[in-house]
Amino acid sequence: MSSTIIKNGTIVTADLTYKADLRIEGGTITEIGQNLSGGDVLDATGCYVMPGGIDPHTHMQLPFMGTTTMDDFFTGTAAGMAGGNTTIIDFVIPNPQQPIMDAYQTWRGWAEKAAGDYSFHVAITWWDESVRRDMGTLVNQEGVNSFKHFMAYKNAIMCDDETLVNSFKRCLELGAMPTVHAENGELVYLLQKQVAEIGITGPEGHPLSRPPMVEGEAANRAIAIADVLNVPIYVVHVSCIEAAEAIARARARGQRVYGEVLAGHLVVDDSVYRHPDFATAAAHVMSPPFRPKGHQEFLWRGLQSGNLHTTATDHCTFCAAQKAAGKADFSLIPNGCGGVEERLAVLWHEGVNGGRLTPSEFVAITSANAAKLFNI
Repeated sequence: MSSTIIKNGTIVTADLTYKADLRIEGGTITEIGQNLSGGDVLDATGCYVMPGGIDPHTHMQLPFMGTTTMDDFFTGTAAGMAGGNTTIIDFVIPNPQQPIMDAYQTWRGWAEKAAGDYSFHVAITWWDESVRRDMGTLVNQEGVNSFKHFMAYKNAIMCDDETLVNSFKRCLELGAMPTVHAENGELVYLLQKQVAEIGITGPEGHPLSRPPMVEGEAANRAIAIADVLNVPIYVVHVSCIEAAEAIARARARGQRVYGEVLAGHLVVDDSVYRHPDFATAAAHVMSPPFRPKGHQEFLWRGLQSGNLHTTATDHCTFCAAQKAAGKADFSLIPNGCGGVEERLAVLWHEGVNGGRLTPSEFVAITSANAAKLFNI
């Protein structure tokens, strides 16, 4: 078996920074030590040697809002690899009433062409005894250990409270992690109509229909349900002060609540929706939307304090022609932005170079914490 040695680098983990050599055999690190020899040598003098990034929130080849994302599992994971992300966790999203094992097998087939490592969260979009049974099969036979719940997207994939309670309870039985997209879908549905009624149809209407409290309410509700059932919970793409505060309050009470923040929400603000060029503004339509600038520093503080734990991208790419489907109605713009290739560079530049994160904290929020939470 061929051996490669990375010499003279500074190894950075979530816990330690130290000088050492690494031996890699067959794609696996087999030895860490001083003055290793034998095999091909890569000289890492003056370089950091860090774990590959884990992006715990992507959507490759996703059928959504009448179209399908531009990146499939090959192009998306190849882009991720180019940016240092060696693993993604994508989402199996069954249609309502679709057997979840059927959806899972479909996504597994799509993912066979992936260029990097991948795993899946499986969304619970409806409930009956077959869903309960299939969750057990996924955990016990397929290695799935997390289930996603959309509290948004009314009349599509939104979970009602009955489904949340049943699924959370089943997650507790199975030792799986329930995750939530926390936005109140009923409020979004109402606000989209109200914004349109006052004549706002462009991308600037998107953040108006999804204000921060819509996210804060849903986060509080999901956390309360999890607290009553005594199950841990992971809140995806925390974008605002209201949701981050809900997580911090629960953690201060000793509740096991974990928060994910997107690299985009840390560096992009809602002014993008007021760009005079429709294509530019529409390119930034995602949910939750980008927020006023004041929310960004609060999210950085959440990462620094340990109340927010992972960074992701929600990589979900639509081209300009696809986004143009909502030219006359912002609610029809396919929701999604890219970022899987850029995440590590952006977080290093803004986080480490910006004085907000240490190199070890960077490793924690880009790989180690996700690995711990999702048993990778």
